[in-house]
Amino acid sequence: MEDKLKFELEFVIQASPQLLYQYISTPSGLSEWFADNVNSRGEIFTFIWDGAEEQAKLLKRKSDEFVKFSWVDNEDGSFFEMKIIVDEITKDVSLFITDFAEEDEDEEAKMLWRNQVSDLKQVLGSK
Repeated sequence: MEDKLKFELEFVIQASPQLLYQYISTPSGLSEWFADNVNSRGEIFTFIWDGAEEQAKLLKRKSDEFVKFSWVDNEDGSFFEMKIIVDEITKDVSLFITDFAEEDEDEEAKMLWRNQVSDLKQVLGSK
């Protein structure tokens, strides 16, 4: 299998880091924008889209700062991370996404994130 390409995206989100963290770290928050439904049992999160399930392991998290997951069925060491960054001067809040995709699926993966974060902004009432 060929190596996946790492990519990073940044989105300015008009919400407090504490509120945003709830939407990126809890099954109920993730169900609002990331997947149709999300369940968790310990560190294993089950994401459901159109009846299909994908499981991810929560690798790391820090309250109000970031969550890092790895898909259970992946064996290439890739992960996806959602990090909350607050600009020290302007206090703008950004959601910084790190993910991996096959070279030929890179643009599609980025578009998927853009669409999902657009849904997140709607849920948060952010522009």
